[in-house]
Amino acid sequence: MRAEGGVVSITKHPELEEQVRWLAKRGELTRILPATFCAADDRGLPHISMRAVIARYPDAVLVGEAAARLSYWPTIPLPRIEAAASVRLTPQPGYVFTRRRIPPELIVEREGWRYTDPALTAIDLATFDCTDAIDIALRTRAATLAHMREALRRTPRRPGNCERTRLLLDSRDEPWSAAERKAHRLLRAAGIVGWRTNVPVVLSGQRYYLDVAFRAKKLAIEIDGRIHQLDRTVFESDRPRQNALMLAGWTVLRFTWRMIEDEPDAFVATVRTALAR
Repeated sequence: MRAEGGVVSITKHPELEEQVRWLAKRGELTRILPATFCAADDRGLPHISMRAVIARYPDAVLVGEAAARLSYWPTIPLPRIEAAASVRLTPQPGYVFTRRRIPPELIVEREGWRYTDPALTAIDLATFDCTDAIDIALRTRAATLAHMREALRRTPRRPGNCERTRLLLDSRDEPWSAAERKAHRLLRAAGIVGWRTNVPVVLSGQRYYLDVAFRAKKLAIEIDGRIHQLDRTVFESDRPRQNALMLAGWTVLRFTWRMIEDEPDAFVATVRTALAR
């Protein structure tokens, strides 16, 4: 069990069936999937639940939230374990199995795991109501828009592909958060041009990335999304960056998610005013 990530499958190891069932009867092991067991104290642990899929169904591929947790989004909530296989699998509590062929080039095989690569995972999870999967993949550089477009091209005729295509178009300026995405939409709708996103600037030997920058005007727009509320270190690290930018002659405008969401006209008007000045 230690060698295989905390689970044992008697389908894979039929010679152990008698011992495994005896230990299960004693309460030391517990069934997690058909013919697949883990230590009783480990039942319900996310990595154990995911390992059980690989042990029981060697050809299955972890997708959705499970794939995101294993690749680029380790804190994503995991309400269920989703996996895809080329054959129909029997439904199990806590699992969602889909019959789906995933191109081999979009499968990551690492340390005994099999899961969809970040590009396919991001477009699988993202919706217009929640774009976090794409935004976080871009922010962490786990995948690029080009990779996501290629993943979409290699998985044609899937339900929802029309929405995924529109989502990737909406992501063309590479937002790193929902707040940035909303700001990009407002700037485009207002016809404001001359800006770029995630612009690298080196000041006193330190590299900073600006959320939105009008480099010719030395105007920076910094957007404090939800991560600034949840992660104090992000908030703190933004202060030296702002000070360095202002000392270098940049004008810095800061907006919160609430300001962009609730007062979009004021956001656009403030940017216009700064550009005019």
